[in-house]
Amino acid sequence: MAGHHVTGGQKEDGAECRVVWGDGYDMVHYGHSNQLRQAKAMGDYLIVGVHTDEEISKHKGPPVFTQAERYKMVRAIKWVDEIVEGAPYVTTLDTLDKYNSDFCVHGDDITLTVDGKDTYAEVKREGRYRECRRTQGVSTTDLVGRMLLMTKTHHSNIDNSDYQQHTDNFGKGPKGHSPWTGVSQFLQTSQKIIQFASGQEAQPGDTIIYVAGAFDLFHIGHVDFLETVYKQAERPYVIVGLHFDQEVNRYKGKNYPIMNIHERTLSVLACRYVSEVVIGAPYAVGKDLLDHFKVDLVCHGKTEVFPDRDTADPYAEPKKRGIFRTVDSGNGLTTDDIVQRIIKNRLLFEARNQKKEAKEIAVFEAMKSQAEGEQAGDTAQAAQ
Repeated sequence: MAGHHVTGGQKEDGAECRVVWGDGYDMVHYGHSNQLRQAKAMGDYLIVGVHTDEEISKHKGPPVFTQAERYKMVRAIKWVDEIVEGAPYVTTLDTLDKYNSDFCVHGDDITLTVDGKDTYAEVKREGRYRECRRTQGVSTTDLVGRMLLMTKTHHSNIDNSDYQQHTDNFGKGPKGHSPWTGVSQFLQTSQKIIQFASGQEAQPGDTIIYVAGAFDLFHIGHVDFLETVYKQAERPYVIVGLHFDQEVNRYKGKNYPIMNIHERTLSVLACRYVSEVVIGAPYAVGKDLLDHFKVDLVCHGKTEVFPDRDTADPYAEPKKRGIFRTVDSGNGLTTDDIVQRIIKNRLLFEARNQKKEAKEIAVFEAMKSQAEGEQAGDTAQAAQ
């Protein structure tokens, strides 16, 4: 299998190319989704291995989400064909063979075991390893930093010195800055939206369902809600209206949203139950919107509906038309709950992050000095 040459996701003999990706997926964000999108593009069938709580605790520290939540979250990403529950932390050739896979893919950040070894050493040696680029501008570390810092600055003014100081403290180990876990700001491009968008228009016979909200820190509560909405029709076409940051802050307060409108757009587009996203949807679901998208059904979950600025019910028009439906996903988890989980484990996360940073810096320095040594050897040879 390792001998197959893969070109543009297809093997030369026309057979299906199967790709494996393994990770913990503790706080799944659009950066992870983007890596899975890239991995899927390298082959035809993407299998994602997700580690257990026990494995993550052993190698990284306590996870925020349970393994059941993490399995469900990864299954909801539209580029994933299959997941392996309880995947081993170290990806071996045996693992690849067991799932009939040609190669495994990982991000260009380094993954180390508890004793500081590269978890992909074996598959790299055999040429069954591929790499994809990590998404600039987002990391779990940065998101946790935003949650711990209760200000409104993170989506309006990144130069704020409090934020800068906090992220510096949070994203730095004892001796400098890791190139993999450092904080940077996400820059949206039209290309990125195109890569994430389905590109599918509603077809005759589809039921067009509209939902609206912040969908901040896209999580398992959102996934369960959207899956429930998706099941409301035989041929659903789900449109998600995302409110602008200022609107979200008006009704959510504190420092919400944690993720800005660009980040929330990609997060929602990566979900397999979503067909289209309205970027900056009006708060009131009015006549123009319903007519423009030819909406058949408007859904809202069990969460509170905040009145509009003029105290009106934002769902008055769909209710008048008899197309409004309250759906119960059976999952009451909110973005607030997740922030509380993080704050509760704050010290554990800071310790976990600093440990990870220290390990990464050590490996990075070793790699750098090895590369410099090789370069010096080449220079010496050339001089002879």
